[in-house]
Amino acid sequence: MTRIDAKFAELKAANRKAFVAYVMAGDPDYDTSLELVKGLPGAGVDIIELGLPFTDPMADGSTIQLAGQRALEGGQTLDKTLQIARELRTDDDTTPIVMMGYYNPIYSRGVETFLKQAKEAGIDGLIIVDLPPEEDVELCIPAQKAGLNFIRLATPTTDDKRLPTVLQNTSGFVYYVSITGITGAAEAQATDVAPEVARIKAQTDLPVIVGFGIKTPDAAESIAGVADGAVVGSAIVSELASGKPVSEVLDFVKSLADGAHRA
Repeated sequence: MTRIDAKFAELKAANRKAFVAYVMAGDPDYDTSLELVKGLPGAGVDIIELGLPFTDPMADGSTIQLAGQRALEGGQTLDKTLQIARELRTDDDTTPIVMMGYYNPIYSRGVETFLKQAKEAGIDGLIIVDLPPEEDVELCIPAQKAGLNFIRLATPTTDDKRLPTVLQNTSGFVYYVSITGITGAAEAQATDVAPEVARIKAQTDLPVIVGFGIKTPDAAESIAGVADGAVVGSAIVSELASGKPVSEVLDFVKSLADGAHRA
């Protein structure tokens, strides 16, 4: 059982929804990023999504793209991203960490080496947005053999014919992308999301977490109310990008977590 599996078992026993927070590793610099990550569990975050900066983030809107650029310009690397996970693990051995990004940096490192390093650093799962199920032999299956969850995205365009393929080797949870398009775009609507979550749940026992387009505590509450939890990324990254101190960003994160936990 991974930390992700344990967290969802704990949440289910408490009849509580999950709040997942995405932050870009190294944005705007290593020390600020580390301070933010270390503060997330205390702000009510159940699962941390740690973005791995990449030069060509095709699924991300301008907010996350700019965060990745700031991180890369500040010298953030794959090794430094793993180090953030290691440093969190010195005080926190229970909050799951999911690394989210693109395949190129992992491929360049070598899958076997990367998985060994990720496991050692305390990473629990991977979301690699540019590897379709047809490429599962590349990373998904080796990752699961190494004890990491491989979390897949389902979208409004994932029809009933495609869905079983998407779910086939997925573990940990299913990440439902609530809107078509890129991160930070339109606002998610619970009335649109509810039937899609039900459709996915009819084909899997995994938790379904909804992300993209959630920007406020009320939105986190309404979306978590029709799913197993909510993910917020761009709104948190925007708060940090505005120059606010980490303490204020964490206050905002707590308001979102409180919203999801009210559901």
